[in-house]
Parts: sequence; structure tokens; C-alpha cells
Amino acid sequence: MKLYDTNEVINHLQKGESKPGKISIITLIELLRGIQEEKRLEIKTNLEELYQTQNLTNTIILTYCKLYTSLKTEGILIPDADLLIAATTIANEDELVTNDTHFQRLEEKGLKIEK
Repeated sequence: MKLYDTNEVINHLQKGESKPGKISIITLIELLRGIQEEKRLEIKTNLEELYQTQNLTNTIILTYCKLYTSLKTEGILIPDADLLIAATTIANEDELVTNDTHFQRLEEKGLKIEK
């Protein structure tokens, strides 16, 4: 299944598109933090109707830790939110839909990116 990165969900919303797939709980948080408080619950509900939301699991957390350790050893830094989104994708054997190029560094670590 496809898991959409935050930038892709924003693109969908701006274009009025609805595409089936998943989002990480991290993407949901990133989207909601910029919304006015009085509108957050309604928008959260709408997003959860549009996308299957993937919560953090032990497998995702352990995948994140493995990725983090590997990248740190290599001297590569990727923002934690993006690393959690990548870990969610890998742990669930999904395919990430994104236009952020820094995710490409994780393809050799098992991340599948839609081309």
C-alpha cells in the first residue's frame, strides 16, 4: 500500500484530490500543528476519513532505532519526523510517496519510494 509523506498530503488537499492510502501518525501531527485550534478536530476527523492512519508500533519504533543508529554511524542526519515516516513505511512493507529527496538515502536501507 502507499504511504503518503506530509508534502504529498498537502498537495492532495490543495488540489482537492483524494487518493487511497495511508499516512503516518507523524504526518497527521505535522498537518494539524499548523491549523487553528478551533478547526483541528474537524480537520483531523476529515484526514482520518481520507487516509488510513498508521500509529506507532513496537516494530516501527525498533525500525526507527535501527535506521537512526545506522545513519548516525555514517554521519548522516535526517529529521526525526521523516525518519519515523520512513520507519513506518519500511516496517509495514509499504511504498512511500514523497518528493523529498533526502528519503532517497534510505532506499539502500529498505525504503521503497514510488518512482
